[in-house]
Amino acid sequence: MVKRDNAVDLVGLLSIEGQDLAATWVSEVRGSLGGRVSAAELERELRELYEALVEALRQGATGVHSEEMSEVRALLTELSRNRARQGFSPTETAISVFALKRVLEPVLQDGSAADIRAYLQLGRILDGLGLFTIEAFTQTREEIITAQAEQLLELSTPVVRLWDGVIAVPLVGTLDSARTQVVMEKLLQALVDTGSEQAIIDITGVPAVDTQVAQHLLKTIVAARLMGAECTVSGISPQIAQTIVALGIEFGDIVTKASLADALKLALSRSGVDLVAHQGAQR
Repeated sequence: MVKRDNAVDLVGLLSIEGQDLAATWVSEVRGSLGGRVSAAELERELRELYEALVEALRQGATGVHSEEMSEVRALLTELSRNRARQGFSPTETAISVFALKRVLEPVLQDGSAADIRAYLQLGRILDGLGLFTIEAFTQTREEIITAQAEQLLELSTPVVRLWDGVIAVPLVGTLDSARTQVVMEKLLQALVDTGSEQAIIDITGVPAVDTQVAQHLLKTIVAARLMGAECTVSGISPQIAQTIVALGIEFGDIVTKASLADALKLALSRSGVDLVAHQGAQR
């Protein structure tokens, strides 16, 4: 730790003895991260940040959003994004900034009133940088969560080609507005890509159907019809059938089947495919 005998301002100290303070800062932060960031990466991040901070203070930076702090903000944004992708918490991320305050505390030993004022001023700046770090971290986490949610929607809504001219969309889980939009887009695109005229929407894995879910299904079927395809809804369980009747939901002329197999038979029949049952020879 660094001690001071002369009453020089804090920025001067950072400039003169920066290498020692930066090394102490790196050591302090490394312990809080539990070795989950490589020593080389952490050394690079914090030394670049330290040098940028010293330069910003030398140029007269007085706050986080001042023009002189632009490089510091850019480095903190990169650091925060890396920590978010690596699975760290906001606290573990912000400690990279706040730890510098602890490193500078020994400077106050035997220091003058000018030293204390400089430390307090720098402390306020570091507090602002810490909050900026948390904001950047939170924004990145939200972006990651949104991207993961979109990926899950894609994975949970596959379009399967069952036969020439016949495709199916097996649905599992809750069907809401966002997911219905994905179902509609993927179904319509698959109709174009495959040239299919028969589509099956299988809701065997949908736990419940209410008025909103039914409306979503109807919109998807109407959109498919506009593309020249006939849709069949399969997988309607006795419980769902009772719910649909109780809610007074009308499916109109939309064909429904109890199972995917029954829906496939109908689709093949509509496509002109003759199904012949073969009985195995008995010995």
